[in-house]
Amino acid sequence: MRVLMFGRGVIATIYGLALEAAGHDVEFYVRPGRATEYGSTVEADITDARIALLGRQIRRTASIRLRESVEPADGFDLVILSVGHHRLAAAASYLTPRIGTATVLVFGNVLDDPLDASAPLPATQVVFGFPQAGGGFSSDGVLHGALFRNVIIDAHRERSTSRNSAVRTVFEQAGFTVRDQRDMRGWLWLHFLADAGMHAQGAHRGGLAGLIGNRRGFREALLTTRELLPLLSAHGVDVNRHRRSVLPYQFPIPTSATMAWATAHLPIARISLAAHTDPDAAEPSAVLRDAARKVRQLGIQAPRLEASLRKMG
Repeated sequence: MRVLMFGRGVIATIYGLALEAAGHDVEFYVRPGRATEYGSTVEADITDARIALLGRQIRRTASIRLRESVEPADGFDLVILSVGHHRLAAAASYLTPRIGTATVLVFGNVLDDPLDASAPLPATQVVFGFPQAGGGFSSDGVLHGALFRNVIIDAHRERSTSRNSAVRTVFEQAGFTVRDQRDMRGWLWLHFLADAGMHAQGAHRGGLAGLIGNRRGFREALLTTRELLPLLSAHGVDVNRHRRSVLPYQFPIPTSATMAWATAHLPIARISLAAHTDPDAAEPSAVLRDAARKVRQLGIQAPRLEASLRKMG
């Protein structure tokens, strides 16, 4: 399959390399002028859980193909769009007249209704999913990342189409296990609120890296997210459909102990946090400010979130 990764960020690069290794024809779109800056190779240090339960470290120099423009005639079958939620509207606007008949996998967080968040992309061409990977680029340009075996794909019966099936096949061919999510909107919102809880603590601790091995920090992150959960019910999400995902926020003390131990002792759990040492970076700032805007509109009390925003200034 001919695949375009939108951008050369962490998620795009990790999954782009995985799909290319599985035999797909992968290119990366970057903004004009960036191709020379990035170069034609990337040094990747990935702990890959597709190979071993706790991950196996693989370091390699990979050749990648970059392009600075996209046109319908380019003939891509699949575009994977994984950007921060605050950049999604601009990316969707850029891609809409250029994708031709390609399927677009929106692969990341949203806080609005997914179809609204991905507009003006044609709803009939969009599939929603969520990656299970993370990491960051070090100062020397090396990508340090963790790649888990699962990916999550929307399985809502009214939106599940041949395009969804094609996306599933692409990932399965690359050794991933696809987890179906029948309430993708609710799951994405819950994950967004979970991120808000984590970034709220990152604001106090020098970024997410400050949470590694930090039981109190994880507990406060879980409690912050618990304050935000009423947002789900206010938007008609049936929380009972996400009972397993909500459990950590109902039992923050044992969960925080487990998370602290895992990040202190398991490289695959630690890597996704270790690269995030700037609490004022664009993405965590946008997550916190947009979560706060939503809960204020609904009159939800979220003192921990508000304290984190004051910390950010």
